[in-house]
Amino acid sequence: MNFQVIIVLVLFAAALFYVGRMIYKSLSAKKGCGSNCKCGVDFSGVDAVKTHK
Repeated sequence: MNFQVIIVLVLFAAALFYVGRMIYKSLSAKKGCGSNCKCGVDFSGVDAVKTHK
């Protein structure tokens, strides 16, 4: 095999690994925030329903 082909294949494999890891992290369960978790955000000043006229 040509040296350039080997470099391209290694870069392609690294890119596939990077994209696959990003997809896996976005689809996996989030740690540290279970049910009834407010995560430090205060929603007391937000109206539930807003109507625009």
